[in-house]
Amino acid sequence: MPPNVPAYLLLALILAGTAASAARRHSPPVNATSAGAPVYIWPLPSSATSGNRTLTVDPDLALDPKGPGGASPAVAEAFQRYRGLVFAPWAHAARSRGGRYDVAKLTVVVASANETLALGVDESYAIYVAAAGGVNSIVGGATIEANTIYGAIRGLETFSQLCVFNYDTKNVEVRNAPWHILDEPRFPFRGLLLDTSRHYLPVDVIKQVIDSMSFAKLNVLHWHIIDEQSFPLEVPSYPNLWKGSYSKWERYTVEDAQDIVSYAKKRGINVMAEIDVPGHAESWGNGYPKLWPSPNCTEPLDVSSNFTFEVISGILSDMRKIFPFGLFHLGGDEVYTGCWNVTPHVKQWLNKHNMTTKDAYKYFVLKAQELAIKLNWIPVNWEETFNSFKENLNPLTVVHNWLGPGVCPKVVEKGFRCIMSNQGVWYLDHLDVPWEDVYSGEPLEGISNKDQQKLVLGGEVCMWGETADTSDVLQTIWPRAAAAAERMWSPLEAISAQDLETTVLSRLHYFRCLLNHRGIAAAPVTNYYARRPPIGPGSCFVQ
Repeated sequence: MPPNVPAYLLLALILAGTAASAARRHSPPVNATSAGAPVYIWPLPSSATSGNRTLTVDPDLALDPKGPGGASPAVAEAFQRYRGLVFAPWAHAARSRGGRYDVAKLTVVVASANETLALGVDESYAIYVAAAGGVNSIVGGATIEANTIYGAIRGLETFSQLCVFNYDTKNVEVRNAPWHILDEPRFPFRGLLLDTSRHYLPVDVIKQVIDSMSFAKLNVLHWHIIDEQSFPLEVPSYPNLWKGSYSKWERYTVEDAQDIVSYAKKRGINVMAEIDVPGHAESWGNGYPKLWPSPNCTEPLDVSSNFTFEVISGILSDMRKIFPFGLFHLGGDEVYTGCWNVTPHVKQWLNKHNMTTKDAYKYFVLKAQELAIKLNWIPVNWEETFNSFKENLNPLTVVHNWLGPGVCPKVVEKGFRCIMSNQGVWYLDHLDVPWEDVYSGEPLEGISNKDQQKLVLGGEVCMWGETADTSDVLQTIWPRAAAAAERMWSPLEAISAQDLETTVLSRLHYFRCLLNHRGIAAAPVTNYYARRPPIGPGSCFVQ
């Protein structure tokens, strides 16, 4: 919900609103300024009003923390990060001595000091920017109001996007002031899957991805750490598992994983880890061959062996100490059970328990769910589990759609929660999917019942790593992931009011340039194939 605005700020907003209403009869839509120009904030805020003034921002912009959470170290760190993004390293030295700046401090008021980052945490915020001592201005400078530190961090991102460098005056400016913005996300789960099994990604690259996610207000990194190709994560309970890594130099220690989780939390991003069972697990057997049904049947994992579930339990127990997020992904997709039937001891186990291979697949998924739930995790599974045995899934299950459209309506009709990742629009490794299709992907498509709509947690774009590594992963993710990020954050009516080829395209060009300025290798927007370099000279604002 939007933050509670204190009395002094509320009075300022009332006065500003009176002045604005006198200047124009009708407020412009949220996607346009008072002058009718596009709002170059990505993703679009829920509500925004603007004016026609240009304000200068002091290179020595000071943080003025207020409220129980305003003095949080996370807020102070975020302020310093954003100040470093907004101002050039030489800005302080070039500051006009004795000069007057319209915005000299940023007041950040946070109602709660609780630093818990969980699904559904309040990310709402309000921003007011006006000239100190200006007409109808009671609140001089800039103010961010939020209920939580994570709302404040989202507000800092928006404030940073209001700040533009003027190359003629060498000042940072806020144009179209005064600004009043009220904002909150449309969905609580706005994810990006990152696959580090198909290609190892160094920790610093993962941190770059996390930084870039925060710029687009994505809030869940789905870390697909392990798959059939490699097992790069250290598991203290079963130390031979990471013998399944590509090499000793392509691994993540427990400390690496903890560092990634901490880094993400400071940016308001949860990390949802995944182990994909019982399929996609061939790499496990490099360290413990007994996990394979046989040397000729290396996946799915051996359903007949107690050792298999002991290892899964050990992995989950160790990972619970690293990943505090309440959701854990257990995979469950693309399980080809044929070799269970032709492996003698597994076949014997199936006969003893009067099971088909389909029954054994269900048994495996449900047992893995039980192990995760005992550790106070909510299990997330790919949609094949729902398609195969929906009536047996634990009621806590979150179903992750990927195969195509029309799945979430069936999922929520049965009372389960759903995450949308329709591969036709939100699989980033599909390089021929244009940004327009990504932008048009709608998690609530086909769901008209309001109660059922609430069961859709949101969505996730997926960066599968078969053809992406350190050399090209960022430009494969961006800028198309930004299209989905706005779909998941901004009000549906605001998104629907825009023309794709005029308003949205110019704003997406602008955001792609912003990413490039911040050191994120975002590819041209309009290339036929994603992540390709420019086809010739030109501005990033038109490519």
